[in-house]
Amino acid sequence: MKPDAGTARRHISRFLPSKLDYAGLGTSWRTDLLAGITVGIVALPLALAFGVSSGVGAEAGLITAIVAGLVAAVMGGSPVQVSGPTGAMVVVLAPVVAVHGAGSVAPLSLMAGLLVCVLGFSGLGRSVAFIPWPVVEGFTLGIAAIIFLQQVPPATGTSAVPGHNTLIAAVEAASAATVPTALLTLAVVAGVAVVMVLVQKLLRALPASLIAVLLATAAAELFRLDIPRIGPLPHALPAPAVPAFDLDLLGSLAMPAVAIACLAAIESLLSARVAAGMTGPDGRPSGPYSPDRELTGQGLASIAAGLFGGMPATGAIARTAVNVRSGAKTRLAAAVHAVVLLAIVYLASGMVSRIPLAALGGVLMVTAVRMVSRRTVAAILRSTRSDAAVFILTAIITVAFDLIVAIQIGLAAAALFALRTFASLSSVQREEIPGPGADGDEHIAVLRLDGAMFFGAAERILQEISQVKDVQVAIIRLSQLRMLDATGAHALVEVVSALELRGITVLLKGVRPDHLQLVTNVGVIRSLRHHKHLFEHLGDAVEHARSHVRRNAAYRL
Repeated sequence: MKPDAGTARRHISRFLPSKLDYAGLGTSWRTDLLAGITVGIVALPLALAFGVSSGVGAEAGLITAIVAGLVAAVMGGSPVQVSGPTGAMVVVLAPVVAVHGAGSVAPLSLMAGLLVCVLGFSGLGRSVAFIPWPVVEGFTLGIAAIIFLQQVPPATGTSAVPGHNTLIAAVEAASAATVPTALLTLAVVAGVAVVMVLVQKLLRALPASLIAVLLATAAAELFRLDIPRIGPLPHALPAPAVPAFDLDLLGSLAMPAVAIACLAAIESLLSARVAAGMTGPDGRPSGPYSPDRELTGQGLASIAAGLFGGMPATGAIARTAVNVRSGAKTRLAAAVHAVVLLAIVYLASGMVSRIPLAALGGVLMVTAVRMVSRRTVAAILRSTRSDAAVFILTAIITVAFDLIVAIQIGLAAAALFALRTFASLSSVQREEIPGPGADGDEHIAVLRLDGAMFFGAAERILQEISQVKDVQVAIIRLSQLRMLDATGAHALVEVVSALELRGITVLLKGVRPDHLQLVTNVGVIRSLRHHKHLFEHLGDAVEHARSHVRRNAAYRL
């Protein structure tokens, strides 16, 4: 019992904070502090914008950035990851809010958070490595397009129709815009975009999005522009409370919770993986991360956000990148980012409420454009036709249908293309009989199976071998067969049976030790005319085949 208890404690300790989380803090605390302040300033307009875009309001976005950001900083598996509301999460939440109302987001956050914790404790954190690069980039392109389209209503001074597809809602919002208001809001969006681009080029050390939003808000106040604003925000953080649940609500939120949990896991792990390879100002990488602990930390962050009335959270690659490039080394930076946002709630909520929605729309439009790397897109499109097709398909389905559906179809398409390529590497080669020739060798076929004999290639290989003609003995070499599954083994049974029915004796040579049990269980060896028709060496098989040919010749005489 004691060893089992000790193993359980060690397993649980992998998910808990420790002193090692803050190793090096004595020398990095200054840069961590400055990095946290910088990220907090950058995160403010994004948190507000994502809250508004999701339909739950700027308050929920800000609460999520504070609560989830702090919990994930302490409990997560990455030392530099910054968590909060993200564009990808907004895309999933918006239709749920349109159907079930803003009150459904808190219980949804708890449900999704619990599922993400289960994924972490189950050890599935490393599964993100199996998502192909074209699927990830197609997913990113689709999210960027959706985020951009979601900003058309605030950019034109209108409101989106709840529940409609993002593209359709953008077209409807643009067509419903009125000239005076639309011109003002579009001018604000254009001004924000110009300021962000100029600040990014000329003053890279300054938070471009915050400066753009401040200037847009000042201009709107100075000229008394009649355009939509954020509206009242809380002056304090609300007290935590367990949201109301009922069976009907749980049933209707079950599938959205699964979708959000999958999205939160994928986005957080991808962000952590990218951050681990990024270098800070000193040229050193951020260091390793724990995928499973990252999932449990993000799950706890979403649960905490839901208790405070927030929305599900994930690791945010944009804010994480700012954190790394600002010199962050430990979790202190992400924690300080949350404290900075909390201070804004208590000290400056009145000023924040006057920010125009069009200014936040401009920030997100620029953010969406920057999410897509032209170099990466060009590299994928120039790679292979199958990878380019997977990339384009994933992006289109993301915009047209659903993020989770896009990942599923993208993975299925990538797997299909990979299997097709893998199957094309499998072949049947007819070889010459080694050594000096002998009478009757023309009646012996030596067939070598290369690559893999699996369900994707079994039918084609079966047809190729079945076309062998004018031979009395077929030696099938299996030593070069790297992969064999049950379908492939069953195809071998059919090959042997078909050849034997045609009067062709089949000899098997070189069954690999790791394939022996499979071919035995499926019945490959049983299908042979004699159990001794299984050979380890080609020379022995050839000699046995020649004896069959001589015997047949003598019988005909």
